[in-house]
Amino acid sequence: GPMEVEPSRKLAVILHADVVGSTALVHADETLAHQRIRDTFQRLSETISGKGGIPHEIRGDALVAEFSRGSDAVEAALSFQADNSARIEALADDISPIVRVGIAMGEVVVADNTMTGEGVVLAQRLEQLAEPGGVCIHDAVYQTVPKRLPIHYENLGERELKGFDEPVRVFAATQRGDADRASAAAPAAHALHPSDRPSIVVLPFKNMSTDPEQEFFADGMAEDIITALSQLSAISVVARDPSFSYKGRSVEVKDIARDLGVRYFLEGSVRKSGERARITAQLIDSRDGRHLWAERYDRKLDDVFDVQDEITRNVAIALQIKLSAGEHARIWQCGTRSFEAWQCQVRGVQGFYKFTSEGRKEAREAFEEAISIDPDFLSAWAALGHTLYQSARFHDVSNITPLLERAEQISTQLLSLEEGRASGHAIQANLHHLKGDHAQAIAAARRAVELEPDSPDHRGRLANILVYCGEPAEALKQFNNAVQSSPHYPNWFTIVPVLGYYLIGNMERARQSAEEALARFSEYPYAYVNLAGIYAALGRTADARALVADVLRLLPAFSLADYAKSQLFANAADADRWIGDLRKAGLPD
Repeated sequence: GPMEVEPSRKLAVILHADVVGSTALVHADETLAHQRIRDTFQRLSETISGKGGIPHEIRGDALVAEFSRGSDAVEAALSFQADNSARIEALADDISPIVRVGIAMGEVVVADNTMTGEGVVLAQRLEQLAEPGGVCIHDAVYQTVPKRLPIHYENLGERELKGFDEPVRVFAATQRGDADRASAAAPAAHALHPSDRPSIVVLPFKNMSTDPEQEFFADGMAEDIITALSQLSAISVVARDPSFSYKGRSVEVKDIARDLGVRYFLEGSVRKSGERARITAQLIDSRDGRHLWAERYDRKLDDVFDVQDEITRNVAIALQIKLSAGEHARIWQCGTRSFEAWQCQVRGVQGFYKFTSEGRKEAREAFEEAISIDPDFLSAWAALGHTLYQSARFHDVSNITPLLERAEQISTQLLSLEEGRASGHAIQANLHHLKGDHAQAIAAARRAVELEPDSPDHRGRLANILVYCGEPAEALKQFNNAVQSSPHYPNWFTIVPVLGYYLIGNMERARQSAEEALARFSEYPYAYVNLAGIYAALGRTADARALVADVLRLLPAFSLADYAKSQLFANAADADRWIGDLRKAGLPD
């Protein structure tokens, strides 16, 4: 046949770049995200060409380029990151394409303007080790870069990389005097804030038995470990709702890591037979898929708490976190050592998360039972107080007085105990809000935050009360504080930015916030309610109507009359405007 052109093999310096969390950005605003990602890669290509590199291909959200000199590649990457970080700071919204870069030296094959080979794979693996906004380089490249350049290198040690037999030594590169800038690459309120604390997601534990009753035993394990890890100020933990959105889905660890912006994963399984339980757990580093720690337990049911305790401590040790004596004590101080009481608590939490009046009734009964088995089970008391308040707020029963009296009694009891005080104030804040005592509601919510400043829940509650009590600007400030301390917040926080921006008249930000909430919490019924209201307010009636079907799928009994009772605005005009927009969206009266 005719002569084939032999593809050329050569040794080159390869730069591989991609956008962090691109799926989340595209969910939040598809058109804008695609346009910004394209612009970002366009600027990166120009920077590469300016330093003598050859940009080869852009695949969706990744770019590959080759250089003949290591120093050119590193300087191009760092100058681009500095420029990109400044642009992101200047954006008014969160659709910010933060880039990671890996630079390797290796053999490549170039044919038809596409580049393949070991060098490309290695650059891609290194890029996955980089922090958002950061640059990781291969030892072979590091050796060739003149040390007089104003670049700071952090030795990340030898790393096992998938597809490579030998471990590879890796360095993180930053511009000197610019190390602080790299960590500020993401705007503060962004979901993917690259915090200095190690970030972890606890995936729902797998139920290894065929008995569906055991499903909630498996869920309870994961929930308790999430709660325990959240008590540790040195770790950033994904809240229950985003973690549980992966339940029953087969998703790659690295995709979850990218979506949630976390580095570590804890996953496990539970099999209960008779009076014994077999539990496995493993902690995985998403950057290279390494198991940092794994353990199997075969224990009596009553020893399950020791297992949770051990798993939590082992995670802390593996992540090299020093626990203070107080934290050691705090992890389990609000718990119980009774397996029966714990099972009731788990059932209660599941009922609560159905967001229906039947679910809240199940929750009230289960929490009451937990307390009757173990009267010292503080977190069950607090959960019962919050459930009673929610039941009263949503008028689950025709006479709410007994619910309120019981909640009041629980809050007084918690206030009398040193470790229950913050929960007591939190329940009081909600009760004052329900009664229309707005100043007292805000004061009590602030007390809870002062007593437990690390708890995002208390800050979220304060923000929530402020937004309904006519202080949207202050509410947005508190919301940003809560999200900074916990970028992986629970679904009920999301009303704050939506209503906050809506009430101050920034409809563009209100829309972005509502769309982002729906992208993050696609099973949360009120995310659909809120976005429908915003679309209706913007005159996008067809879009609003399309969401009503989802609301009714998740809450078949939804009615605006009931919902309006639960929207505790201090200002009647605000309430009329919001309920009016929800009516315009086509939600049933």
